Amino acid sequence: MTAPKLMPLALGLFALGLVAIVAVFALFAAGKNDLPVWLNVAACLLTPVGLALGVLSAVRNSRSRRR
Repeated sequence: MTAPKLMPLALGLFALGLVAIVAVFALFAAGKNDLPVWLNVAACLLTPVGLALGVLSAVRNSRSRRR
């Protein structure tokens, strides 16, 4: 996957992770204790994976411009 195609994927994953984190905090503030596993996994994994893919995409894009 090339760097320009990787950045929208990274932004989407990061945004979904942030939405999941906000949902976890909102549900916890509302008094819910037993949250679904998929929501906790999404909050814990999507945000760092999106960030890592974004950094990787930016590095690959900057290196391809130098050549």
